[in-house]
Amino acid sequence: MAELSTLQYGLIALIFVWSGFVRSGLGFGGAVLSLPFLLLVHNEPLVFLPIISVQLLVFASLTIARNNRAAALNAPESAGGTVDWRYLGRILAIMIVPKIIGVLGLITLPNTIMSLIIFGIVAVYSLSYLLNRPFRSNSKTLDVVFLMLGGYISGTSLIGAPLIIAVAAQHLQRHQLRDTLFALWFILVTIKMAAFVYAGVDLQLIHHAWLLPCAALGHFLGLHAHDRILKAETPIFYRVLGGVLLSISGVGLWQSLGQHLGG
Repeated sequence: MAELSTLQYGLIALIFVWSGFVRSGLGFGGAVLSLPFLLLVHNEPLVFLPIISVQLLVFASLTIARNNRAAALNAPESAGGTVDWRYLGRILAIMIVPKIIGVLGLITLPNTIMSLIIFGIVAVYSLSYLLNRPFRSNSKTLDVVFLMLGGYISGTSLIGAPLIIAVAAQHLQRHQLRDTLFALWFILVTIKMAAFVYAGVDLQLIHHAWLLPCAALGHFLGLHAHDRILKAETPIFYRVLGGVLLSISGVGLWQSLGQHLGG
């Protein structure tokens, strides 16, 4: 990023503030809601993905530790804390193989076609939440398909959250949703970072020094927003969730259509 202008650096800093806010506010979307904007500033995904990955590892671990400590102080008798470890283990068992396949890039279906299908499905989910009629899948098979596809997309580009959250939000308690997702992202991103190191990708270590504080500012603001979301009534919570998912699917559809038609 040495060749970028001062304006580009400023825009990147603001986008990382936004990324931190989204990640801590809802527990997902830090990559998928920031990467498209980052690529408009500097169109090299491998420059930003290691930075996003390290930030997620740092803030996910800090948030889980902070929230579990607070939960233990407020209710020492409670078990499980803010992470549903049993459910986390179940979805990891489903996602781990597709995740590794995604990291290795061993797939035949064109990425643009797969992205169009995935973001189209997420758009349906988001509309159901916005209309206060959450979609409830009665099929465990469909949940498995979404988790496997989400694991694959996470392996390729770190933006598998929409499919994963569409399933996890139906099975997790609201107070455990964000931190369980954080624990999942931590594990998945660790696999991704190992692949970066193995492949010799530049981790952009010099740029972490000034972008980490930007993400920290957004993270702090997002924590307060998350508390207000949890205190809101259930319909409001699902509308916020639906709005974020619709934004994600809209950006994804726009990018995928552009790549498909341009190709």
